[in-house]
Amino acid sequence: MSEKKKENLENEKERNEQILEMGQVMLENNPGRHRVELLTIIGEVEGHESAPSQSKTTKYEHVLPKLAMIEDDAGVDGLLILLNTVGGDVEAGLAIAEMIASLSVPTVSLVLGGGHSIGVPMAVSADYSFVVPSATMVIHPVRSSGTFIGVAQTYRNMEKIQDRITNFIAAHSRVTQERLEELMLDTSQLVKDVGTMLEGREAVEEGLIDEVGGVREAMKRLHAMIEKRNPQLS
Repeated sequence: MSEKKKENLENEKERNEQILEMGQVMLENNPGRHRVELLTIIGEVEGHESAPSQSKTTKYEHVLPKLAMIEDDAGVDGLLILLNTVGGDVEAGLAIAEMIASLSVPTVSLVLGGGHSIGVPMAVSADYSFVVPSATMVIHPVRSSGTFIGVAQTYRNMEKIQDRITNFIAAHSRVTQERLEELMLDTSQLVKDVGTMLEGREAVEEGLIDEVGGVREAMKRLHAMIEKRNPQLS
């Protein structure tokens, strides 16, 4: 076996292991030879406490260093984020969203399946966002262990956390904070709960997501953003 073939096999093995372990891979076989990092955020966003072993999770201690590496690597041209998440730890989700929003490389997100709860800030944190028609996004008030707590001090703390979330979403999308709060407190949609479930086109109509589309549209948009930022790559 030639050295070139051995090297290709080793690179493919490394990519497969990276996908298996962390859902991350470098996409670089496109016509423009742009080096695009792919990041997947799936299942539950795991924070300071470990989720049950049978749960599919995205660990923020894996994602944050990866985002720092992307910012530090001059060879990375852009980032594509695929989301299919039920939400999870608020602090971890906001940390990921803030890091994505602060990256200097072009970023595009694509919501597949679901972008619920704290998944919403992560979806809108990219420079441009897509959602497939069949995906859903659930917007609801902040919880503590899945329930409201009636103690006044705890409620005020929850309000502050909720304001942080709505401020972030409003700053990175076309929806207002007032409209977000209306959607959060809707009592007509979710059984035994308050909040709103938006399907793909509804999320775009509300100004939460930029455009309805799939991976083809997301990749096309990202490559165009890369070429606009770096004309020498076109």
